[in-house]
Amino acid sequence: MAFAPELRTHAQHVCTLYKQAMRNIEGYYVGRTLIRYQQVQLRARFDENKDVSDPKEQRRLLWVGRDELFLKKHPLPLAKFAKSLGIAGGVAYARVVEPPDWVMDYWHPLEKAQYPVYFRTREERKCEFIDKWYRGELC
Repeated sequence: MAFAPELRTHAQHVCTLYKQAMRNIEGYYVGRTLIRYQQVQLRARFDENKDVSDPKEQRRLLWVGRDELFLKKHPLPLAKFAKSLGIAGGVAYARVVEPPDWVMDYWHPLEKAQYPVYFRTREERKCEFIDKWYRGELC
């Protein structure tokens, strides 16, 4: 829900931070027992503050946690998932290729006839763009 972060509850922010910290631990440690030990310690740190009821203190703890995660972030994280925060390298990153605009210039006239209003408007805008280009208004 990155498009509307203000609609997320505090608990959702904490869960996201917890999951990111867990994934960060997986990047630093190799052995399963080492990873699990560090994850148990992380869970204990989160459990220490689960009963905090003051909203200001909750926000402060969340900010401190995010800051600490930022400072300890692994330089080459292992866990990359599809469309994960828009990070390049995910398994589905840039999978949907949007063709450039000039491809529509090569459509068959029968294909263009299916969308007459769109292609009429497109031709008008192309002519306007070309005129502005020659007048030097586009720099």
